[in-house]
Amino acid sequence: MKLYGIPNCSTVKKARSWLDDHQVAYEFHDFKKLGIDAATLEQWLQKTTWEKLVNRSGMTWRNLPEAEKSAITDNTSAIRLMQDKTSVIKRPVLVADGKLLALGFDESTYGKLLNHE
Repeated sequence: MKLYGIPNCSTVKKARSWLDDHQVAYEFHDFKKLGIDAATLEQWLQKTTWEKLVNRSGMTWRNLPEAEKSAITDNTSAIRLMQDKTSVIKRPVLVADGKLLALGFDESTYGKLLNHE
């Protein structure tokens, strides 16, 4: 199990606390320190759309110039943006065995996914 995110993000903190409280073993991948490779993003985009993976309600997206936002039209352009500005990725991203399980954090979703209802 791997949790991708940024350590100081409040939603990531909630997810990490939930996983710790339920004794779920996971490895934490810090986008800020480790970045993200295109192959991983492509894998995630087989399970979800770039529109869901790119956090368009976050400050990173809102602070982008309009021209840059309008240039994001497909997986390729979204991957370039997510690699360049990892803060634009919706977080946390929960992955198990290389498969995307959840975007963002919701207690009931985590409970159902991990059999801790």
